[in-house]
Amino acid sequence: QLQLVESGGGSVQPGGSLRLSCTASGSPLDLHAIGWFRQAPGKEREGLICVLSSDHNSRVTDYADSVKGRFTISRDYAKNSVYLQLNSLKPEDTAVYYCAAAWGCSAYGREFDYWGQGTQVTVSS
Repeated sequence: QLQLVESGGGSVQPGGSLRLSCTASGSPLDLHAIGWFRQAPGKEREGLICVLSSDHNSRVTDYADSVKGRFTISRDYAKNSVYLQLNSLKPEDTAVYYCAAAWGCSAYGREFDYWGQGTQVTVSS
């Protein structure tokens, strides 16, 4: 059973950066697409960005215009991990961030089978 654990969240000032990690256990992550989502208080879950497996050249798809150019995704197959680099953070980026695994990329969480527990990102001065 694939299990995902996010880490790297925290509190940062506007304009700052964070790097979130999503590490898998129980099963290799190689064949899965990995997406990052976030959910702010009182808002619906939002699909941000997704990376396909090596079979698909680790192709990246951006879903959220609000983070394009600021957030980037990468994966390290040797470490069974996927990362989300958050740059130029804004207060509106405050949310719980989740990684999820599926067989293909999608902006919709219902397409993903495995989820981490989430990591809190707070952007505030």
